[in-house]
Amino acid sequence: MKKALMAAGIALLCLVVYTQITIFAVPPIGAVPEGRTVIMLRLNKTNFIDSADAMCVRIQGYVNLMCRGMTMAGVVKATTIIARLPYSDTIYKISTGGETYER
Repeated sequence: MKKALMAAGIALLCLVVYTQITIFAVPPIGAVPEGRTVIMLRLNKTNFIDSADAMCVRIQGYVNLMCRGMTMAGVVKATTIIARLPYSDTIYKISTGGETYER
C-alpha cells in the first residue's frame, strides 16, 4: 500500500511539474553571449521544453532576429523565473526538433 501511494505521489508531482513549468533555452546571442537555460512558470504559448526559436517557428514559420528578441523579451516579462542555469545545447535542440538556427 505504501509503495502504491508513493508511486501515485511521484506521478502527481511529475504531472504538476510538466503542466506548470517550462525549461526555456536561450541560445548564445549578442545580448547573452554565453546563453542560458531558464526554468520558469509556464505560459499558455510555451511547451515543457521550449526556446524563442521554437516559438518563432510555431508562430510565424521561420526565425529572424526581430522575432527572437521580441519573443525572449515577452516571455521574460510575462512569467516568473525560478532558476537560471548554464546554456544546454541539448535542451535547445529538443525544443527545435533537432534544428539549429543562425545565431
